[in-house]
Amino acid sequence: MVPFHIREYRDEDYETVRDLFATGMSEYVPSLCVHMLKQPWVILLLACTFCLLLTSSKSLLLPILAVTLLLAVGRQLLGYAWSRYIDRCLQEDLLDIQATYMQDKGSRFWVAEADEYVVATVGARPSEEHQEELMLKRMSVRKDYRGLGIARALCKTVVSFAREHGYRSVVLNTLMVQPEARALYSSVGFREYHSYVLPTFYGNLANCTVSKHRYDIPSVG
Repeated sequence: MVPFHIREYRDEDYETVRDLFATGMSEYVPSLCVHMLKQPWVILLLACTFCLLLTSSKSLLLPILAVTLLLAVGRQLLGYAWSRYIDRCLQEDLLDIQATYMQDKGSRFWVAEADEYVVATVGARPSEEHQEELMLKRMSVRKDYRGLGIARALCKTVVSFAREHGYRSVVLNTLMVQPEARALYSSVGFREYHSYVLPTFYGNLANCTVSKHRYDIPSVG
């Protein structure tokens, strides 16, 4: 077991934190591709393309090449769209971490250190929907330090912070390509209470489902 400790964010962590988040999010591209391949309209498109070309060309090679090309183009488009999403996140709360998370007593950002390196991050700030809820955000653990209990410890740090500052619950969102994250949060005590498909053209096209989770903090006395 590799020892680690959790501390509050410092300005010198800035580039490492942003890189950890971007790298961690980039790992979801293969899962996103698999998710897209399961969508009925994608299956129909590939099947129709294959059958039409097979019928018209009387050759097996042409439809195979066409489907392969469609898959390759789709993979590139998905990767591009996902990288745009990551860039947008980096331009939001992670653009000025100190101002977003460290200047208000009701929000905070932590990092976990192991082997003298920052290997994990998590942030928390008041929910935009309900001020009595604390929103857990930007949980990320470096790939070679997963399975050591770091993410669980970060979750507990956020819950303790919420309890100390009078929040009634901790809430967070996960995407359909994050089953491991959902399992982790469930094991800590979060429960899923709502899910929805992003109400945009691309959200509906990709069946991009967001699940909302809550950890209720028992009232004292």
